[in-house]
Amino acid sequence: MVKVDTTPIWIDSGEQLAELCQRWRRQQALALDTEFMRSRTFYPRPALVQVGDGERCYLIDNLAIDNLDPLRELLLDTRVTKIMHSCSEDLETLERLLGAIPEPVFDTQIAAALTGMGAGLGYAAAVKELLNIELPKSETRSDWLQRPLSEAQKKYAALDVAWLPLMYGVLIKRVRERGRLEWLQEDCAALVSAARNPQPPELYYRKVKGAWRLRGAQLAALQDLCAWREREARLRDLPRNHLLKENVCMNLAQRLPKHVAALAQPGFEGRALREYGETLLQIIRRAAERQDPPPPLPQPLNRREGEWLKLLRQCVSTVAEQEGLPAEILVRKKELETLIQSPRPELQGRLRGWRAPVIGERLLKVLNELRKEEPK
Repeated sequence: MVKVDTTPIWIDSGEQLAELCQRWRRQQALALDTEFMRSRTFYPRPALVQVGDGERCYLIDNLAIDNLDPLRELLLDTRVTKIMHSCSEDLETLERLLGAIPEPVFDTQIAAALTGMGAGLGYAAAVKELLNIELPKSETRSDWLQRPLSEAQKKYAALDVAWLPLMYGVLIKRVRERGRLEWLQEDCAALVSAARNPQPPELYYRKVKGAWRLRGAQLAALQDLCAWREREARLRDLPRNHLLKENVCMNLAQRLPKHVAALAQPGFEGRALREYGETLLQIIRRAAERQDPPPPLPQPLNRREGEWLKLLRQCVSTVAEQEGLPAEILVRKKELETLIQSPRPELQGRLRGWRAPVIGERLLKVLNELRKEEPK
């Protein structure tokens, strides 16, 4: 095994960063990670960027460096692969910090799943299984915005990138041996695309529990209230539920109150009611007048559809076992439900890519056969 020096190297000047980034852009691949805080904000607050070059571990203090352009250019350099683990939040953090999403990405969690190591494998577990190295867990709840960071924090942060290059070497070999490199590239590109294209505020109502029960003006009100909450949370940099809880949105949409006083309920009273009660009332009034309410959302599966879901999941389990893959990496339960509830089932989203010949087309065949057997 290649010897890696895990001693953290602290980078807090623009000159140091520029020199290192120039050197790193000559490498084929680099390990990348971030530390951030998010307990009381909508957006992650970037606190540290870690880079591992396979020999040393560098901690970039973004709080101290004014010019991070060299780092931004490095992340956008498509000649350098960025090795990350379960990187969705890291991509969001880097976009917040630099206005850039790194590309291309090699996510070791996805690679591990595609080589049969299980879905959602954590970094420490992956390091243990691939390299037989135990990692400490002592600083997982640290305040990363404090300065100076403790030596324990620095050591922990360094270890987050220390072993990624070695994992990359093992995993890319296994992925290639299984003929799944294109699968991995497709799934990693999808992560980058999702980070670049967050869901529009107008679609957040679909996530509300019980939203399928609403129709017409009620559903329009829920859509508009959730869209307002999403935009306002981003504008104020507040967690969604700190601004307005989901159940309050649902309750208001169901009742369609006509006066500010009628808006009051547990979770929405006092200062919040005074501050934006009138705004919410106007949203509800306009929603009631909309000529284009959203179409009803799919209802929960009925008994027959529930039986179909079981059969489709059995099909997924069979294919997963044959392919040596975790079932979750092939298809999600929600994707199966969408397929079942579609009037004319077709492959959508992830099922259009490498999953189409592996599992998607088989699912369509099974579902069409089930529909033929349905009593007229």
